[in-house]
Amino acid sequence: MESIEIKKIAHTSAEALSSLAKSIYVHHYAHLWLAGGMDWYMNEFAYPVSKITSEIENENCLHYIAYINHEPVGYLKINIDAAIKGGDIKEGIELERIYIDTSAVNKGLGSYLMNFVFDLAKSYQKKYIFLKAMDTAELALQFYKKMGYEIVGSFRLPDTTFHLMKEEYRGMYILKKSI
Repeated sequence: MESIEIKKIAHTSAEALSSLAKSIYVHHYAHLWLAGGMDWYMNEFAYPVSKITSEIENENCLHYIAYINHEPVGYLKINIDAAIKGGDIKEGIELERIYIDTSAVNKGLGSYLMNFVFDLAKSYQKKYIFLKAMDTAELALQFYKKMGYEIVGSFRLPDTTFHLMKEEYRGMYILKKSI
């Protein structure tokens, strides 16, 4: 039996998280980008060490690294006080990122992490969890639905920010699960 462990990280781990996030991202999302887009997203927009450090220092933002047999294979980014547009931030918690390395797919880690987030939301007395997923990510959407999430909205990533992303991948769904 493989041992799964989840550890909350401190700002001193920002470099390790940046490296892990980039290594996972490349395997799952390289196909989304036009030339130069993936490098921009990883190194300037989402995962620069300075940004991750700032996020970790924000009390509303939690980062966790998931380990299987002591090897880092995934991570979570959670915003504690968050809401679907028009909602009360005291009621919702956002699972902003759930990334799993290809080496850990189909080993139960995704369900384990989703249950961890559910328990965390309950401990903060939230009424719901929400996340955003690409409308073309069929396997992810099937997984989220299996975990009890429902599609409650949709939007498109803006051209102004995501002009280096292929147009056909800019559609997003908002999914929600009640606690």
